[in-house]
Amino acid sequence: MLFKKAMTTMVAGTVIAAMLLTGCTSKPTATNGNADAEVKYPVKALEFIAPAGAGGGWDTTIRTVAKTLKDTKLVSVPMPVTNKPGGGGGIALAYLEEKKGSDDIITVYSPPLLLINLNGSTPLGYKNTTPLARLIADYACFVVAKDSPYKTINDVMDAIKKDPKSVKVGGTSAAGSMDHLQFLKIAKAAGVADVKEVDYISFQDGSGPAQVLGGHVDLLSTGIADAKALMESGDLRALAITADKRIGEGMIAEIPTCIEQGIDATFINWRGLFGTADMPEYAVKYWQETLKKMSETEEWKAACKTNGWDNIYLGGEDFVKFLEQENENNKVLLEEIGMLKK
Repeated sequence: MLFKKAMTTMVAGTVIAAMLLTGCTSKPTATNGNADAEVKYPVKALEFIAPAGAGGGWDTTIRTVAKTLKDTKLVSVPMPVTNKPGGGGGIALAYLEEKKGSDDIITVYSPPLLLINLNGSTPLGYKNTTPLARLIADYACFVVAKDSPYKTINDVMDAIKKDPKSVKVGGTSAAGSMDHLQFLKIAKAAGVADVKEVDYISFQDGSGPAQVLGGHVDLLSTGIADAKALMESGDLRALAITADKRIGEGMIAEIPTCIEQGIDATFINWRGLFGTADMPEYAVKYWQETLKKMSETEEWKAACKTNGWDNIYLGGEDFVKFLEQENENNKVLLEEIGMLKK
């Protein structure tokens, strides 16, 4: 009897030691020992990534997601946010590629995910990720210094029509990426004949607002979150947003649309969440279900209102189809300005 007990104890100890050596205890495990049963996930801290510096649209979005998931108790594990700026989102994209197959990395992206691939900035693109859900629509905002001679977006377009080099346009994204293209789309709709001639200067270090304040550029093509504080202080004036209607509340709600000013065009800066390529199916299923629930909470709706976002959740295969169509649409404009990589 004693021998039997000793053997049982020894076997149990060997199994536990093997589990510790292989790291099994730190990985999601199936319940009831059944490989087909539901996996317990998440079981450890997650890594949320903003592909740009603090304070911008990507950073604001993913931090708001993390806060809402925590406040609503939809996710109970820690969700620290790491900023990985550079390359218009390309640095973070390369990091995701290194971590292919991970279940604990979530990042936010928007149109530059498509554009930096199409313009040749990186060989990586949305197909090197796992699309989880489109969450919001943000919009372009065109701002000038408080003492700028340009009072409306039409003043800017009239000046460009007379001399395409008379207005220097700045943006945070690289040439051929979002801040550049959102301005060109509106300029084209306003009747600017050759949008290729418009001078665009990229400030990927996040210094765009300072550059327009210092008079180094005449207009900043940006997102509302990037310029909100300086608009509230009165240092910057917003000439227009690219939504189809007025959005947000307070000062944001006072910004006129391009459509109101006779320019019949919009630009939607969608933002969504992505995992690494080859993300495990249990994690994909979890995030698609959880993000759908989050999008329906009062806390998320309130955050969208505060930030001037439209709540446009789209998940699963529908999100993938949306990305495919957006990719095709972007090819057309990039080809027109000679920036489509063949």
